[in-house]
Amino acid sequence: MSQTMSLEERVKALEAEVAELKRRVRPRESLPEWLERISGRMAGYPEFDEVTRLGREIRQADRPDDEPTGTA
Repeated sequence: MSQTMSLEERVKALEAEVAELKRRVRPRESLPEWLERISGRMAGYPEFDEVTRLGREIRQADRPDDEPTGTA
């Protein structure tokens, strides 16, 4: 932006840039669709159960002794 532009011109240019950026950004509402597409894909694989078990063990090992373990 040029310093010779008036305040009104600068605001108008900024508004146009913001509108363009908003147009380009995907809304967050589209993220659950991605999750829906991949959810359950590994359900039948025994390796997935092992990875889940190992992940749970790692998370529990990283918890302080005074923190409740829960079910996750």
